Amino acid sequence: MFDTPADEGASGGSFLQQLPVILWQRRWFIVLPTVIGLFAAIAAVVLIPPSYRSNAIMLVESPQLPNEVIGLDAGNMIDRRIAAIRQQITARPDLIQLIERHGLYASERKNTPLSEILDEMRSAISLTPAETSTGNGSENRTIAFELAFEYSRPDQTQAVTQDLMDRVLQLDARGNSEQAANTVQFLSDQAAGLEVKISALQLQIADINAQNGSVLAGGGMIVGGSGGSYDVQIAALQRDNQLLIQQRNLAQTSDQRAPVVAAAELRLAEARAVYAETHPDVILAKQALAEAKRLAKDTSEKLPIQSLDEQIAFNNSQIAALRNAKATEQAQLSSRLAAQAKAPLVQQQLGELQQRLAAVNTQYEQVQNRLLSARAGVRAEDEQMSERLSVVEPPVIPDQPNWPNRPLIAAIGVLGGLGVGMLLALAVELFLRPIRDPAALKGLLGAPPLGIIPVIEGQYVRHEGWRRFLPSRARR
Repeated sequence: MFDTPADEGASGGSFLQQLPVILWQRRWFIVLPTVIGLFAAIAAVVLIPPSYRSNAIMLVESPQLPNEVIGLDAGNMIDRRIAAIRQQITARPDLIQLIERHGLYASERKNTPLSEILDEMRSAISLTPAETSTGNGSENRTIAFELAFEYSRPDQTQAVTQDLMDRVLQLDARGNSEQAANTVQFLSDQAAGLEVKISALQLQIADINAQNGSVLAGGGMIVGGSGGSYDVQIAALQRDNQLLIQQRNLAQTSDQRAPVVAAAELRLAEARAVYAETHPDVILAKQALAEAKRLAKDTSEKLPIQSLDEQIAFNNSQIAALRNAKATEQAQLSSRLAAQAKAPLVQQQLGELQQRLAAVNTQYEQVQNRLLSARAGVRAEDEQMSERLSVVEPPVIPDQPNWPNRPLIAAIGVLGGLGVGMLLALAVELFLRPIRDPAALKGLLGAPPLGIIPVIEGQYVRHEGWRRFLPSRARR
């Protein structure tokens, strides 16, 4: 015989009905943890040292000039600045100085390493930003910072918080000034370096233009030159010299080749062929030949042989000059051909230099704009017109400790002990599994009991005297 769902529901209902009885019978499992939790809460309230918290509220004042003028980055600049300030105020030398100045952690320093004390002090210092938007844009916002310190004594807590606040203001002011000055110096050095690069590139471009001016200027087809005209002129002059030389030679031999001399020689020969040497005709022919030679010689001496020599020498000088001009033109033509051959390389080199110069000029303009903004930021910082921290609420001596929360600790101790006791009582009940009703016996044996014998408890009689301290069985 097995249980039905109705039996299981009855069993669950009987368990809930018997829960008060179970808790009463297991009351010591509940009372003892509750008492222990109560004593633990009392001990915690008494033994835990109080911790006081002093805080200061600082506000980031917006700059009086637009961000574009002073070159501020409204993005993560505040977060980076606060992170840097936190690292500086929690540095080891500053913390040691605060500990020595205010006598902090006097008991801990006797038996605790200094590094652990510094770590504990760092955890006690907090610097948290709180941003409140006042508009749609990023410029319309208010950023406040809370600087807090926790310690066991209220007066020392306030003093340390005051020193930390002064240190934060000092670091912020000095950091802004140093950052602005360093930014100006860096941008000035960068601008000077870019100016040197620009000058060097411009000088390279000028040198290339000077060395390859003919190549870059004469970008067309190269004509073959006038070498043919030189050859024609030289040939003409050489022909003139040949004619002049012939005229000079003819002039030098004209006394023997003149027609008068030839006719006189012919008559002499004819006379000799007919007569003897002593014949008057022969003698007259001889005299006529001598007279003809004398006349031819006088005529040849009157010819301009010197002018012919001067003309020949002049023509020779012209021929030499033409040959030199031809050689010079051939050299220039060869040079232009060689320059034209390397013109694409020169133009490519110039193009690269021009691109580099344009890029450097663009970078130089950007650096100049940033430099102007940085200089405006330095001036604004000097005149206190830039973004800076100001104290809204200075630290005060706390009158109540922020830790421990004694009512909360007491409630946690009592409620925790009570909860643990109830869980322990239920665990014991589930572990022992006592038979408390017929349904449990039926589930254990598989059959219902034949009968139930009730237990009739007697009426409690209050005894007087010493008998009231005896157990209940001994009283009966």
